[in-house]
Amino acid sequence: MSDDDRVFKALADPTRRFLLDLLFARDGRTLTELESELEMTRYGAMKHLKVLEEAGLVVTRRSGREKLHFLNPVPIRLIHDRWIDKYTERQVSALTELKHELEGNS
Repeated sequence: MSDDDRVFKALADPTRRFLLDLLFARDGRTLTELESELEMTRYGAMKHLKVLEEAGLVVTRRSGREKLHFLNPVPIRLIHDRWIDKYTERQVSALTELKHELEGNS
């Protein structure tokens, strides 16, 4: 499985996107902190975090007895650059603006 496939798989699940949003709001959370925001078991939260780690979207660091989870935005940026950015070129933007003008949605 390619790195892009792992990222798309990780982002396909709403629970995992929610975990990324939590880490975006405040980085460096423990499993207990993240789990408290979810309506699932600790084991379920661990499984979701493992998928995010395998995709490189979450990195961890030990601090004493705690394992802290941090958001890594680089894989999302690479997806953006590869799959989204190329579709936002000037010509496409101009066509979109023209479409809105013609439809009266400006």
